[in-house]
Amino acid sequence: MTPATRQKVLGLYRKVLQIAKNWQSASGQIEETVRGKEYIRNEARTLFRKNKNVTDPKLIKQCIEECEARIEIGLHYNIPYPRPIHLPPMGLAHKQGRTLRHQEKLRKISKPIYLKSHDEVS
Repeated sequence: MTPATRQKVLGLYRKVLQIAKNWQSASGQIEETVRGKEYIRNEARTLFRKNKNVTDPKLIKQCIEECEARIEIGLHYNIPYPRPIHLPPMGLAHKQGRTLRHQEKLRKISKPIYLKSHDEVS
């Protein structure tokens, strides 16, 4: 990793932690604000630690672009969580019965395109 890339990555990490520190939920409720702050910090730590050994310049660039996209989308919508896109009806219904495989497929399809470095944990 070049020194310039390293500085950019560290700057993004600091920016994310600063956003978490100053985060206010859209509803203004204290519980939601605290959960949002914790989610931002935990997500940043998880992703940055997961990708700390990446050496391929293309992958590093992709991770940087993803981080910037998530920051912009989160600030724009005032929601720290990834937003599902093109979500089919009942795509996030409860997992039960015969349609379980179909629902899992719909969940996979609805994963945001900017969210490539972190697999869904649910």
